[in-house]
Amino acid sequence: MSALVRTTTAADDPALAALWRRCFVAPHLSDLHALDPGRHRHTFVAENAEGDGIDAVVVYVPRLIRDAAGSPQRVGGIGSVATRPEARGRGLIRLLLAAAARTMTAEQCAWSLLFTGTPAVYRGSGWEEFASTYTEGTLAPSAVPATSPVRVATPQDDAEVVALHDAYNRTRPLSSLRAPEDWTVRLPAWYGPAERPLVAVDPASGALTGWIVAQHVEDRVEVREFAGAAESLGALFAAVGSRGRAAGLTRARVRIPGGPGVTAALPALLAGARQVTERVGMARPLHATDAAVRATVTAPGAVHWYGDCF
Repeated sequence: MSALVRTTTAADDPALAALWRRCFVAPHLSDLHALDPGRHRHTFVAENAEGDGIDAVVVYVPRLIRDAAGSPQRVGGIGSVATRPEARGRGLIRLLLAAAARTMTAEQCAWSLLFTGTPAVYRGSGWEEFASTYTEGTLAPSAVPATSPVRVATPQDDAEVVALHDAYNRTRPLSSLRAPEDWTVRLPAWYGPAERPLVAVDPASGALTGWIVAQHVEDRVEVREFAGAAESLGALFAAVGSRGRAAGLTRARVRIPGGPGVTAALPALLAGARQVTERVGMARPLHATDAAVRATVTAPGAVHWYGDCF
């Protein structure tokens, strides 16, 4: 059966929400979709030939992401990709990706970025994988003495946390520039309120020196994001490990770019640490050259934080 490829209108929002509910356990997708004021011209659907439903969807999310030199570039994020089970295997996503690429190019996106566990779906449409690493191991058996107090973050910390994040990522390749709505909608959607971030506090001044996000996933702790002074990491890692052990977890993964400060702090959280390479990120040049995109995604310290997912 043929399909009509088109962009959406507000009238399609209920059908999109229903499709995402069917394909994902991710009730926040509609809230994330609403963050983009141009979402309807950035949302591409395949409507079945009978015109009685949406078979597949691809969403292009415009973001400002730093290049290898730390300069913000307009990048087209690809997310919320879904196909009704009955319509799979018909090449619908490839059609929608082609439509999204045309619009991203017309809207002057330098390149496109996505994250997936099924790269074969995207390779034939021009996206190529790139490697990233994380560190994993067993949870350290006991916490090291804290060098600074650590507590759960509160709403009163928001301004300081934003400042820590901005300073820590000011020139970091592959990191997104966050708008206020990213802090109020996007990060809670991905990080959730159940496992609240921790902050390290300078005992003399009371100023925040570090902020960390760690979630509990299956049998492990996932450290998703950090910002602040490297000296605060030991205390934060120790607190993360303590919470993990209290929850009965036995392992941890750390998704923070390496460096001397991170390496020195890891024993506070991990025993038997090892580095693992994965290929879940994919990029496609648009106006930028392939070399420029490759330089960004492979630059030392490059990271696209989980909280900035599309």
